[in-house]
Amino acid sequence: MKNFPMSNKHKRHNKLSSVRRADPMIERELAKYDYPLPSREYILQMLAEQGVPVPFERLAALLDVQPHEEVDFSRRLGAMARDAQLLQNRRGDWLIPDKADLIRGRVEGHPDGFGFLVPDEKGAADLFLPDKEMAKVLHGDRAIARVVGIDRKGRPEGKIVEVTERANNKVVGRVHQEHGVWFVVAENRRISQDILLAPPEKKSLKPANGQVVVVEIVEQPSKQSQPIGRVVEILGNYADPGMEIEIALRKHDLPFEFSKAVQGETKKLPDEVRKSDWKGRENLTELPLVTIDNETARDFDDAVYCERQGKGYRLIVAIADVSHYVQPGSALDKEAYDRGNSVYFPRRVIPMLPEKLSNGLCSLNPSVERLCMVCDMQLSGTGEIKQYRFYSAVMWSHARLTYTEVAAALYEKDAGAIAKLKPLLPYLENLDALFRVLVKARQKRGAIDFETVETRMVFDDHGKIERIEPYERNDAHRLIEECMLAANVCASDFLKEHGHPALYRVHEGPTPEKLAKLRDFLGTFGLNLGGGEEPHAKDYAKLIEKIQGRPDKQLLQTVMLRSLKQAIYSPDNVGHFGLAYESYTHFTSPIRRYPDLLIHRAIKSAVAARHYAPGDWSDIGLHCSATERRADEATRDVEAWLKCYYMQDRIGEEFEGSISAVVPFGIFVALDDVFVEGLVHVSELGADYFHFDEAAHAMVGERTGRRFRLSDRVRVQLMRVDMEQNKIDFRLVPESAKPLRASAENGGGAVRRRVPSRR
Repeated sequence: MKNFPMSNKHKRHNKLSSVRRADPMIERELAKYDYPLPSREYILQMLAEQGVPVPFERLAALLDVQPHEEVDFSRRLGAMARDAQLLQNRRGDWLIPDKADLIRGRVEGHPDGFGFLVPDEKGAADLFLPDKEMAKVLHGDRAIARVVGIDRKGRPEGKIVEVTERANNKVVGRVHQEHGVWFVVAENRRISQDILLAPPEKKSLKPANGQVVVVEIVEQPSKQSQPIGRVVEILGNYADPGMEIEIALRKHDLPFEFSKAVQGETKKLPDEVRKSDWKGRENLTELPLVTIDNETARDFDDAVYCERQGKGYRLIVAIADVSHYVQPGSALDKEAYDRGNSVYFPRRVIPMLPEKLSNGLCSLNPSVERLCMVCDMQLSGTGEIKQYRFYSAVMWSHARLTYTEVAAALYEKDAGAIAKLKPLLPYLENLDALFRVLVKARQKRGAIDFETVETRMVFDDHGKIERIEPYERNDAHRLIEECMLAANVCASDFLKEHGHPALYRVHEGPTPEKLAKLRDFLGTFGLNLGGGEEPHAKDYAKLIEKIQGRPDKQLLQTVMLRSLKQAIYSPDNVGHFGLAYESYTHFTSPIRRYPDLLIHRAIKSAVAARHYAPGDWSDIGLHCSATERRADEATRDVEAWLKCYYMQDRIGEEFEGSISAVVPFGIFVALDDVFVEGLVHVSELGADYFHFDEAAHAMVGERTGRRFRLSDRVRVQLMRVDMEQNKIDFRLVPESAKPLRASAENGGGAVRRRVPSRR
């Protein structure tokens, strides 16, 4: 244990202690002065020196805590216990958790009732928590546990010693009534305990059986009792329009209402750009900047302009200047940080900023003045960024264009679209020419370009899915994407060159373990990923190019994609593996992403030779990465519910599809045309014992050798739709008990283990 020096004040406190005890009058006089309590570090040092659990009275004496200080000292010990720095044993003695071989971490529940304690210490193994231990906690709680043995699967098993922090104050779920007992089943299936309902405080908060409610936990679970909650909000019936979003908002703890403080600050903002806002800005209002987005977009972050300069190009990317209106430390800023990003549900958006900003002042709407941050770039004829400059400006969007109409004019040569865009067509053609150059530079750089099918839901007048259809990304999408990539790279380079801290968008390559598994898998197909122990994105890109035209392309691409880590925000610039950039950040969407807003502030500070310090950049990066994952999980929940609702009237129908995932308990099948995914349980695979082959991404029959592999083609029948758990169950159609042979036409997967003849 490290020795922590005492402060001068504390030394003085100790020197006077003998005088205090000797003379009561001096003791009373000294009590008037504010001598500090022992620091946390000093308390830990003293306990470490003792080497054994210490009773409160003994610890107070060792630290020379006076009688009038004992209440405050007890509170300090309690605070340290809540932070898991200290622990009390059954006798009430204080000790350091590490000395008792205790493990601190966060509880992760499982729908089947058991759970795990994920240790705070990196690299430490998760502790298995059986049902009886999970009865004391809820998913997300923080706890201290002790290893008590090994479970039947060889995992370390834990016993909870103390719950240090409760994560669930409110829970959303459905009300049930059995034998006169009312309880709530949480929508978050990781909370497997039923929450008993206390009598409502108001008659208006008395729910009906089956309704969706929000309950406030008034008594947390313990060894002796279930959690108890009280209804604080009745959301309605499960099938009500929009209910799936209301549930997701509360289940994932997404902020969706702006505080009064935020509303007050928003009201004080002007309705339009003022002349005083022009100070220190360049005038770009005459430049024919345009926005290009999809048809349903309402917030426009970016506008673009391109002109030829000799053999090269000048590209201007103008981004909404959110940082002018959202000041550090303001209520608007705190709310934006908490949200982290906008959340886009089907038919509803939960914005990061109030509508007055997101769709008004900060949206680059056509034919109005708007404040912007500009990345003004000069690129060579081969797409190399030769020079760039960042500055504040005022712009005027000359048109709000869509990807569809730009593609119609540039690529489909549609006469109507050409006539409509005629005044802007030369600039759009310049953008397209630069886009072609940037695509070649992307290929030369070796960026990975996985092919994926995006879908969108089409709703009827009642708010339910009418159909799900593929959404084709055309070259107009890619054109804007390349422009944004260029601006983001410049932003990253600018801050790096100025030595200013930033949040980089980092994407690491595969871990050694995942790389080894990927190479073993590819080897069964006679394929190899280059690059040795540290492959480059270019090695992935070459392999993707090599497998084009193969009927098992989708299988191979999926496994390659799963070998890579998820991109996150971090102040540590380790580069972006997938895009093949040594340095990359997010600059282009400050309306809907908080990291972009931070980058704007950092760039402005660097331009002015100042330093912007929002706090601990690492903590901010972790937070923004977490809010991004939270938004993804919430939107997946909503889409899954909508798809279940869409499929519930089609039970008994047969469909063709591809195996999209293989798991120990079965195979998931993605349906053609319908774009819905469901499970074929292992018990429905046939009259055999099937075993999960993780390395081959397959289920293999023990007796027959029958194999179901990722991306194999199958025919299934819809058997069951569980609206409560958002699950769809299929069974294999008898003639499909043997997977359909993959073909280049259907894009299916491999049937045999080795397919060298299909290259």
